[in-house]
Amino acid sequence: MRVCIDIGGTFTDAVLIDHEGSTHEYKVPTTPSDFSEGIMHSLREAARSRNEPFDRFIGDIDLIIHGTTIATNALVQRKVSRTALITTKGFRDIIEMRRALKIDTRSMYEAFIPPYVPIVPRYLRFTVDESILTSGEMARPLDEEGLADVIEKIKKEQVEAIAICFINSYVNPENEKRAARICKEKLPDVFVQYSSEILPQMGEYARESTCVVSACVGPVVERYLTNLDNKLKCSGFGGQLLIMQVNQLAQSVPGLIKKPVYLLGSGPSAAPPGSAYLGRAINELNMVTADMGGTTLDAALIRSGEVVLASGRWFGDDKVGIKVADVSSIGAGGGSIAWFDSLGLLRVGPLSASADPGPACYNKGGAEPTVTDAAVVLGYLPVDFFCGGRVPLSMDLARTAVKKIADPMHLSIEEAAQAIFTTINATMADEITRITTKMGYDIRDFSLVACGGGGAMCGAFWADLTNCKNVIVPNYASSFCAWSMFTLDIGRDYVRSYIRQVSASKSDEINLLFEEMLREALGELKIFNVTREDLIVAKSADFRYVGQYHEVEMDLPQSTITNEDIAHLGTAFHQKHEALYTFSLPWVPVEMRVLRLVAKVKGEKIELKKISRGTKNPGKALKRKRQCFFDNAYVETPVYDSGGLKAGNVVTGPAIIEVPTTTAVIPRGFTCTVDDFNNYVMTRGKKR
Repeated sequence: MRVCIDIGGTFTDAVLIDHEGSTHEYKVPTTPSDFSEGIMHSLREAARSRNEPFDRFIGDIDLIIHGTTIATNALVQRKVSRTALITTKGFRDIIEMRRALKIDTRSMYEAFIPPYVPIVPRYLRFTVDESILTSGEMARPLDEEGLADVIEKIKKEQVEAIAICFINSYVNPENEKRAARICKEKLPDVFVQYSSEILPQMGEYARESTCVVSACVGPVVERYLTNLDNKLKCSGFGGQLLIMQVNQLAQSVPGLIKKPVYLLGSGPSAAPPGSAYLGRAINELNMVTADMGGTTLDAALIRSGEVVLASGRWFGDDKVGIKVADVSSIGAGGGSIAWFDSLGLLRVGPLSASADPGPACYNKGGAEPTVTDAAVVLGYLPVDFFCGGRVPLSMDLARTAVKKIADPMHLSIEEAAQAIFTTINATMADEITRITTKMGYDIRDFSLVACGGGGAMCGAFWADLTNCKNVIVPNYASSFCAWSMFTLDIGRDYVRSYIRQVSASKSDEINLLFEEMLREALGELKIFNVTREDLIVAKSADFRYVGQYHEVEMDLPQSTITNEDIAHLGTAFHQKHEALYTFSLPWVPVEMRVLRLVAKVKGEKIELKKISRGTKNPGKALKRKRQCFFDNAYVETPVYDSGGLKAGNVVTGPAIIEVPTTTAVIPRGFTCTVDDFNNYVMTRGKKR
C-alpha cells in the first residue's frame, strides 16, 4: 500500500492506493498545534474506514509521501530559528543590500514600502578572512584563528543555526567546507548550512540569501520531520517516508534535512505536476492549475504538457535561488474572512479562520463571516453531507456570521452571501489571469484545472470571469495535491556555474562538471540502493546574450557532450529566443552561465483508471433537490450523487454534484460532462 498526505490550512488530505490498486481518499481537520497529529489522524481514519486494526494497517504501508507548508509558514511568519551568518571579510551587508533589487512581491504603485528587516540582524553577521579568486585559485586560506573568535561570539548569542557563505565559493568550496566542519565540531547542537552545498553558482546575493533561508528553517524542519518519522515508526510503520520538495521531486527525510530550503512551498508544488500528468492523459496540454484550499489559492501554468519552472522565487522579501515550480499564492480560500476596509468597501481575505476555530458554520467557536459560511447560506454546501456527513454544518451560525456583512450594506443575508462569494471569485480570477498575462499568454487558450477543497465549488465562476476554454474538476479534486504526489519522481537537482561564451566552451570541462554532479546525486540517493543505471538523468544549461540580464534554459544531449554539440547551441539559442520573445540577436555572442542536472530514480507512476460508461442522461444519479441562490434568486436545484454518475453523463446547470470530500457547483449557462476518468469537464454556453 502507498499513501500520500498533504497538510492544508484547514484540512489534512490523504490518498491511499491499496493492494488491489484501488484508490481511496480521506480528509480530517488539520492540527495547527502539531501538524504531525493531523497525519496520524488521517491514517487512523483510513484504518477505521477499512475496519482494520491501526497497527496492522500502518504496518502494511510500504510508502508514505508527505507535503507540508511548515517551512513556508515559519519563514513568512518569521517564526524561524535564531541564525548567525559567517561571510568573507568586507561583505558583511550583502544580505541586507540585496543588489538594490526591486522586490517583485511589491507593487510599483505602493506609496510606502516598509524597510527590509533581514533574517540575520547585523550584530549576528560575522566576517572572517579568506579569499578565492573567480578562477578557483585560493588566494588566502581560511583564517581559522579568526573563525575561532567568531565561534566564541556566536556561543554567547545562543543561536540555533549558522549560515556560511564565502565569496566565490561556488567555484572552489574548500574554505567554506572547512569552516562548516569546524563549526559543526565546536557547535554540535547548532544547525550549520553552507552556500556551495545548496546553490554552487555565481551571484553572491541569491546564494547567500538561499543559504540563510535554508539555515533559519533548518531546525524547524529537522524537529518536525524527526518527530513525524519517530511517531510513524513507533506506530509500526516500517516502510519508506518521502517528502515532497518544491522542485517537484520527492526526497528522503535525511536528504531533506540536509537541504531544508527545498521544503519551502512543498505542498502547493504538488498540484502542477499532477495536472500535467492528467493533461497528457486527456490531451489537454495547456492548462492553469488553480488549487483553492481553506487559506490560499495556489495557481500555476502548464504549457505544452510541462510545468513552468522558475530559477528562483521570492518568499515575502527573501530571495531563494533554487529552481522551483512557478506557483503563485494569494490569501484566498474557503476560510477567508469577509471584512470592510477603511473606505467601507467589502474585502475577503487574506486573513483566514483556518482550521482553528474555522468558519462559523463549523460550530467550533468561529464567529467571523467566511467564504464557507457564504456558500452554506447560498445552498452550495450541504449542511448534512459536508466531508461525507462527518462534519455537520450549522446554517444558523452561518447566517448569523454573514449578517455582520448584510446589515452594514443594507442587504438581505442571501445577497450579502452572494457578495462575499462574488468578491472572492473575482479576486481569484484576477490572479489566474495575471499569471498567464505575466508570461505573455492568453487565458482563453487555456483550460482551467479547478482543484482543492473549494475548486469544484468555484471553478465555473472563475471560468465565467476569465473566459478560459473550460473547467476540469479532476477526480479526487479535494485531495488533488495528495493524489498528485503519486506522479512524482524521487530525486534531486544540481547546478554548477560555467561562465563561458559558447564559442569558447569546452566539452571536456562541461562533461567533468556533469560527472561531478552525478557523483553527488548517487551519494545523496544511495539510501534507495540505486546505481547509475537506475537513474534517469536530464541535462540542461542556462544561456543568454552577453550583457543580457535574464537567462533561457535549454536542454542538452543526455549522452556525453561533444564539441559538435556545443557548436549547435548558439544557433539553437537564437531560435528558442525568437520563439519565446519574437526576436533574436544573431550578431550578439551567446554565453553559457549555469549547468543543470536532474537525477531521478526510476519508479512506478499511478495509473488512471476508467469508469463505466452511461448515456447522456444523469437521471439515475439524482439524489435530491434543494434551494440554491443563483443570480439573486433561489432556484430549485437538482443535486446529483457523484457515486452514481457514469462516463458520458451530461449535467446541465444550475445543478450540484455532491462528492464525499467536496461539492461541484454548476451555475446556469454551464454544462458538465463526466469523462472516462471521472473528471468533471464544465463548458460555458449562453445564459438563458
